[in-house]
Amino acid sequence: MPGRSPQDARTPPSRPGFLARLRQRLNRGDSWLTRDLGELVAGRHIDAGILEELETRLLTADVGVEATARILEDLRLRVSRNELTDSAALIRALRESITAILAPCARPLVIDRTHKPFVILVVGVNGSGKTTTIGKLARRCAEERFSVLLAAGDTFRAAAIEQLKVWAERSGADFAAQLPGADPGAVVFDALEAARARGCEVVLADTAGRLHSQSHLMEELKKVRRVIQRSDASAPHEVLLVLDANQGQNALSQARQFHAAVGVTGLVLTKLDGTARGGIVIAIAQQLGIPIRFIGLGESAEDFGEFDAAAFATALVEGPGDAPGEARAP
Repeated sequence: MPGRSPQDARTPPSRPGFLARLRQRLNRGDSWLTRDLGELVAGRHIDAGILEELETRLLTADVGVEATARILEDLRLRVSRNELTDSAALIRALRESITAILAPCARPLVIDRTHKPFVILVVGVNGSGKTTTIGKLARRCAEERFSVLLAAGDTFRAAAIEQLKVWAERSGADFAAQLPGADPGAVVFDALEAARARGCEVVLADTAGRLHSQSHLMEELKKVRRVIQRSDASAPHEVLLVLDANQGQNALSQARQFHAAVGVTGLVLTKLDGTARGGIVIAIAQQLGIPIRFIGLGESAEDFGEFDAAAFATALVEGPGDAPGEARAP
């Protein structure tokens, strides 16, 4: 949670209902992994044919070859030990295998108060939901009594500057911008100076959306990072990459390229309420190991929560329904 200090990061507050919404919106309809698995398994021992069916579903859900192989290896081992005797045991084992992959990446964002301002550089491709993510983070920081400044580093689109200004007004954050077409590095540098002068504790810096394959734009992003370091050698303290989960395996390519360019330290997976099958989250965790800070299920503030490995695995495997328990959703 943005406002937690390292001391209280172990006991995050919760809001009820996020897990229920996650299960309702992730893999909606008949697309979730274990759909009809009970009928498939009924009256049969868990055998190679059932595991092959499950493997196909994992690959179709964007879990990826590497993570799928790891999951199937674990399940086959359990079969050899006669641990999987029915569909319930299989589903439970699948959930545990997925959780084991995701758990090392379920690390919440913690703002270090020793850095003032704490600089969060937000990056991603066009349409990934960067600006909306910034607005929701600004609201969370405000709820934790942090003073926040939003820096309009996306200078290519006047609409982006206006949209960020609206989010600043909604969250009570300060706002720093220049005219459209201004140098993004200069905008962010001046925003950091303004944050210091105003005593702001957190700076959320927007950047223009860019395809990971556009090398000249990625170089510009590297320049923005270097300019930030001229203002504060320890900054940015978080490089947050926003990924649209509907992009599937392409989101994995984006994560690789942005990480190579600017050293991504945290991920936000958005639009999991759309057509995304959710498995790409597992693929990213398996192959990159970058901390997953937040997931987004919709437009409202309540649909944006901290990533919880066990809750996500439960929603992915068990599908829609009124789940017991809660996911952490600060």
